[in-house]
Amino acid sequence: MEHLNIGRRMNIKFFIVAFLSQLVVTQVWGQANTSALLPLPNHIEHIKGSKNFTLTPQTTIQTNLPEQSFVVGELQRILKEKMDQVVPVTDDTADGNSVIELYTDTSLEGKEHYILDISANRLTIKGATPNAIFCGLQTLDQLLLGDVCHTANKQIAPIRIDDAPRYDYRALMLDPARHFLPIEDIKFYIDQMARYKYNVLQLHLTDDQGWRIEIKAHPKLTEVGAFRNPQAGANGPDNGFYTQEQLKDLICYAADRNIEIVPELDIPGHTVAVLAAYPELGCTHTDTLPKLIGTTTELMLCANNEKVYAVYDDIIKEVAALFPSNRIHLGGDESVIEKNWNQCERCQALMKQLGYTEASQLMNYFFGKVLASVRQYGKQPILWCELDNIRMPAHEYLFDYPKDATLVTWRSGLTPKCIELTAKHGNPLIMAPGEYAYLDYPQWEGDLPEFNNWGMPITSLETCYQFDPGYGLPAAQQAHILGISGTLWGEAIKNINRVTYMTYPRGLALAEAGWTQMEYRNWDSFKERMYPNLTYLMKRGVSIRVPFEIAR
Repeated sequence: MEHLNIGRRMNIKFFIVAFLSQLVVTQVWGQANTSALLPLPNHIEHIKGSKNFTLTPQTTIQTNLPEQSFVVGELQRILKEKMDQVVPVTDDTADGNSVIELYTDTSLEGKEHYILDISANRLTIKGATPNAIFCGLQTLDQLLLGDVCHTANKQIAPIRIDDAPRYDYRALMLDPARHFLPIEDIKFYIDQMARYKYNVLQLHLTDDQGWRIEIKAHPKLTEVGAFRNPQAGANGPDNGFYTQEQLKDLICYAADRNIEIVPELDIPGHTVAVLAAYPELGCTHTDTLPKLIGTTTELMLCANNEKVYAVYDDIIKEVAALFPSNRIHLGGDESVIEKNWNQCERCQALMKQLGYTEASQLMNYFFGKVLASVRQYGKQPILWCELDNIRMPAHEYLFDYPKDATLVTWRSGLTPKCIELTAKHGNPLIMAPGEYAYLDYPQWEGDLPEFNNWGMPITSLETCYQFDPGYGLPAAQQAHILGISGTLWGEAIKNINRVTYMTYPRGLALAEAGWTQMEYRNWDSFKERMYPNLTYLMKRGVSIRVPFEIAR
């Protein structure tokens, strides 16, 4: 057995050496403006015959943005980090030999459409919004990262990039409901997301294992529901919650970095943390059952209980006031109807009253009531596209989602049907198919597969990269697709190091799937552009999985 262990250690050392050698080769021989661009911009023009832009002691920044704006500070941070020079902002608009321009241009269409233009004497980044300029700054940062020799000499080779994303919605999802993540850890995660032009962070804030958001009208939600392990400490991984003040700070932090935070409150299933605090919100036969947060599962809110709708109206009112996003995710997945509504006296009476023949039809009634609150408070609902447990006897799908609900495809193998039904019915669709976008799935055979109750297939880096969110369909059949989401369910993931390890480098592949048009995507090109980014992430203290299998 010891011989096997020695052999395994030697193999690991060999692959580490091979991978690091590949990094060195890439950085020494692959130096070019574009060698670290990720996601790849959609239009790049190399300017031949022009001298490099040179940063000099006289270089200044000229901008029509407020001097103290985050975007201007981000430009100064990049220049200081990569070129070791503090570049001042000036109102002097006279032409100079080394000028950096940062300005909004409302003639450009698209809230993230930017132009980065570098010539001998001028470096210009413009966009219709500060968010677009922020995207351009991330591209500039990667130009400097990839072209290390020029960067070391405070020079940038001329180039013009005119870029906008394929999809407007590019999300990653964190799951602090299962295991709590402190605010500073989420900020650290946002920093990495922003670098790769993700613009949505979905926070899965409630589940069987925890309720993580302060609701002032119902304090027991966190007094009881935030403590999966009452004997442990109050700040993770089992216990903890976010105050509304903490979330306001996090929302502002994300917004500065072009990231919208979408809250998720999972209902009517995945609600043991709620029922532990307020057992009267469950079905008649479950009121007195013990509810052990983190252990008990498969309980649901009662569909015929006015207290449920009153409590959730209070919750949605506070959440809607807290989060600027116009979206609230309400789950709607994996409801164990046969163990709840099928056996509940109140739910059965409601079915009879409404003339329903299947308890699953109560979903229409339940969400009809809840979505009235969502609309009242000016928000739009997101729901998981749940097809697997609503198949009718004739193998037809019961598809009664309201037209103002954005749906998210997730179940492996059902995405083509989801695309078809949402297009036919008129629902916007977000693409998070498990076989491509579930980042809690193991990344390679034998590579420390994560424990998970439902079992998980392998989702390798290359598999993630092959993801085409449009599934190769004609443009008209995929026009309702808003974008992509990489989901990281947290039951087996207890800290930020494991979160980033499971995210990167697969998150880089998904970033390109969301931003770059299919005709510009190439696996071999992606691999080369990935290496300097992995080096950079490691230098920043980001725990990543080194993809040994592609560096052999």
